[in-house]
Amino acid sequence: MTQRKLPLPQPEIPISMSTATIEALFRYPVKGFSAERLEAAGLLPGETILNDRAFAVENGASGFDPENPTWLPKVKFLCLMSIPELAALETRFDDDSGRFSLRAPDGREAGGDLGTPEGQEAVVSFLEDFLRTGRRGPLRVLRAAGHSFSDVAAKVVSLINLASAAEIGGHLGATVDPVRFRGNVHVAGLEPWVEATWLGRTLALGDARLKVTKTIQRCPATHVDPQAGVRDMDVMGAIRALRGDLDCGIYARVVEPGTIRPGDELRVLD
Repeated sequence: MTQRKLPLPQPEIPISMSTATIEALFRYPVKGFSAERLEAAGLLPGETILNDRAFAVENGASGFDPENPTWLPKVKFLCLMSIPELAALETRFDDDSGRFSLRAPDGREAGGDLGTPEGQEAVVSFLEDFLRTGRRGPLRVLRAAGHSFSDVAAKVVSLINLASAAEIGGHLGATVDPVRFRGNVHVAGLEPWVEATWLGRTLALGDARLKVTKTIQRCPATHVDPQAGVRDMDVMGAIRALRGDLDCGIYARVVEPGTIRPGDELRVLD
């Protein structure tokens, strides 16, 4: 198959107006755990979607200081890259109560208010019983006001081009659930991989404006079936074969506020 490495646009050649629509919105309140579909998301400048990656579970001593929070790599926390069975848990976070609920495939359930020691202890106890591999030490729920446990230090929103995910599936001869890429905004109506040409451009997303800052380099978390919690396909290998790199999706920083919803138009501004 011909490799499809896409060049960035030349500065003297403006990008033509490109249109697409939001198909779905997601957030991941606790890093490494299941997606939550949203009906709408309010975006504020320099912020993530509300409570996206607001919590993490420390996997052994991480050095994270809630009083002086700094970015740490995901290997410091429970994450799909190293513990695929996390994806088999059904989880839900309630903004009003702060309660995080978990349900295992065998029906076991637990939950608690992540803002209280008792709630954190209930979640940790459940995870200690559920996890069979991948633990490096004691588990601890982490949070810090205003901090996001994202894979990058900047507070961003991630966008996934559904056509790019479909082309990966075509290469593998299988359907690739775009939730594997753990993005916030799923976009339909584009050509595959065109998002990689948007670096530095401003996107009109609903009535919000976002500036594209970075392409997303993929890791083995994409090999994990987001329902079954097992590694079942070489998504990284497919991306490398198609593009010559490991990039799929983009990060964008909110620069003008707005509320976005499925069905909203996305435009690339010149």
